[in-house]
Amino acid sequence: MEDASERIRRWAKAGEDTALPDWNELPTIPLYMDQVIFYLGENLRFFERDGQSSLLTSSMINNYVKTGVLPHPEKKKYRREHLAALLAVCMLKQVLSIQDIKTLLAGEELSEELYNLFLTTHTAALQETCVTLAENCDTGENLKQKALRLAIEAYAKRAAAERILCELGRDTAEAGKPEKKRQEAE
Repeated sequence: MEDASERIRRWAKAGEDTALPDWNELPTIPLYMDQVIFYLGENLRFFERDGQSSLLTSSMINNYVKTGVLPHPEKKKYRREHLAALLAVCMLKQVLSIQDIKTLLAGEELSEELYNLFLTTHTAALQETCVTLAENCDTGENLKQKALRLAIEAYAKRAAAERILCELGRDTAEAGKPEKKRQEAE
């Protein structure tokens, strides 16, 4: 029978070759909600905690549109830009608040350039983590200690990202104030 270390090693090895779709691999024809859920579900399956809990539902998508994280679909159809944004949101919401993601995306369509930056960074971080994790399993490192170290690193990086987005949000709010109010505030 396979133990936890072997299952984790197998998962990590699979993660070394896992990547979200490139911009040009995203569907070019607009999709309806159920098609979006299916397409993104297939692409996000590796990241689900237990392989059964979905990272995206139609209610989530509707809420992202209502809160301005995602632009409105056109005639109930979602374009490539929507799919790219949803892939990014699904990953980012694991560590950032929806408000921080909204600040990051600014409620606009996710451009090819920003998606490529997200994709490159995501792929590199996933591969680095999975390679290290597989090596740890091979050498017999204590998995609880590894989980603790990964969680603390994630926390520290999340705190730094939140601070950056908080300050960017303040700058955006200040830029939105009329000039007279800004001068009074100074």
